[in-house]
Amino acid sequence: MGVALFRTFQTVQPCTNTQQSAYDKWLDQTSAREEARRDRIHGAVGVIPATLWIVLFFIAAVIFVFTLFFADRGERAVVQGMLIGSVVSVMAALMLLLYALDDPFHNGVGGLQPVAMERSLRMVDEALGTIGARVQFPCDALGKPLPS
Repeated sequence: MGVALFRTFQTVQPCTNTQQSAYDKWLDQTSAREEARRDRIHGAVGVIPATLWIVLFFIAAVIFVFTLFFADRGERAVVQGMLIGSVVSVMAALMLLLYALDDPFHNGVGGLQPVAMERSLRMVDEALGTIGARVQFPCDALGKPLPS
């Protein structure tokens, strides 16, 4: 569908105000779509700064020490261990969740794979092949710039 639309708009020469307005609207929507893609890609990169991690670990340590003050000699060690262990396990789970959200692209449980990007690249390759366009890539497979 994208190739057919490209071919159609390649031949369009808007003459009237209505045609020009429709053409402008199409260009605006295309621009908005591309910008939304860029925003999604940017949003997928780790966004939790190191200072926030430091503060979170400090808070976790303070809460752990705070729970130690609830120790009661009259209680058995199992009961006190459950109190402290439950608090520490919740903090550890939240830290692991933040780490997973900070680095979403990884192998294993919960990791995102670039399935949609690979599909988009296949569609672009098919579209370029269909219209017969040749593209000179500005970089190699590792992302290093090619000499001009």
